[in-house]
Amino acid sequence: MIAAFPGAAVSEVADDWDQRWRQFHRPVEIGPLWVGPPWQSPPAGRIAVVIDPGRAFGTGAHATTRLCLELLLAERRGGVVDLGCGSGVVAVAAAALGFAPVLALDLDPVAVEVARVNARANGVEVAVEEADVCTVELPVAGLAIANIARDVVCGLAGRLRSPRLIASGYRSEDRADISGFASQERRVLDGWAAELFVAR
Repeated sequence: MIAAFPGAAVSEVADDWDQRWRQFHRPVEIGPLWVGPPWQSPPAGRIAVVIDPGRAFGTGAHATTRLCLELLLAERRGGVVDLGCGSGVVAVAAAALGFAPVLALDLDPVAVEVARVNARANGVEVAVEEADVCTVELPVAGLAIANIARDVVCGLAGRLRSPRLIASGYRSEDRADISGFASQERRVLDGWAAELFVAR
């Protein structure tokens, strides 16, 4: 290996390498929500959203997820579709907050399975389906949530069947332009942005 990569350095791998990632998965509190891993205990009085990301993206600690949840808290309860759900943290939180029905979509079969496991572990009703949100016919829902790349968010224009959209996944210096929708509220955290869009 060293012969093939002469500039490479070699170091010993700690015996607990497969557990060390846990130190980076820390709980966060957003309003009444506590979002954290199964090896942490939520404080009393919080709505607990316990997330084990497994091999899927999303622990709840990233700024884009936190911003989406902040905007979600202010929304009227109703149906939600999570476009690109990853580990299911936003969909599970929505169900825990009383939104229903909740549908979560993701292209990655690993994410779909992880989201299903997390929904069951939290005792909430979330329908999780494998689907490419860039091409599939999007379902009707009162609120759509898309914490994904900006180009994918912009590509939802003309395809959304929801009057309200919470979008994130892009930097604060970027803007998402969605034809037929107006940005009603924009929040920024740690260099990331999230917006609430409302159909014109």
